[in-house]
Amino acid sequence: MGETMRPSTGTSQAAGRGALQAIARMSSTRTNYLVGQAADFVVSLALLGSAFWYDHSRPLQAVAVVLLGLFIFSFIEYAFHRWLFHGPVPLFEQGHTLHHEKPLGYDSLPFFFPPAVVLLLAAVLALVVPTAIALLLSGGIALGYAMYGFSHLIIHRRRFNHPLARKWAAVHHVHHHHPGKNYGVTSPLWDFLLGTWYVSKSKVR
Repeated sequence: MGETMRPSTGTSQAAGRGALQAIARMSSTRTNYLVGQAADFVVSLALLGSAFWYDHSRPLQAVAVVLLGLFIFSFIEYAFHRWLFHGPVPLFEQGHTLHHEKPLGYDSLPFFFPPAVVLLLAAVLALVVPTAIALLLSGGIALGYAMYGFSHLIIHRRRFNHPLARKWAAVHHVHHHHPGKNYGVTSPLWDFLLGTWYVSKSKVR
């Protein structure tokens, strides 16, 4: 019998590089950006809906766990933004620098990546806590991420008329001029606690 032909290592590496380049090109498109926004909300609501279907006997506990998930995400958002996106790892820092240079660009993670990570998180949590808690906690974290993405979208693409909304958006715009301050997008909590809060002295117009 003849031996099965196997692709050379060089061919496999070239195919891998080609796939990564294709994903990179896709990740800079408007379609990927908008589909990713929708997918983040769909996954978060699916997890929360599944938790309710699985066990809806303790609504107050459910609300508390979701709020805990949102709180946990607020720190994840801050930590990633400060220590990864503005940190020493080129893979993260270079991509985020591009956003600072072109804040209206569509560069983002592949639309399937955040949902896959959240679903994996839910599966891991289900190994150590009751299933309903795992779904609620991961759903709360996923909802926080979806709200972060949507907040970032409208901050850069919408001019607000209400003074409070304008001040909220200005907090992130300050970060683009002072990259070492105001890492939180959805919440200023960790900037306050960890000493990176900055408010522009100029009047928000």
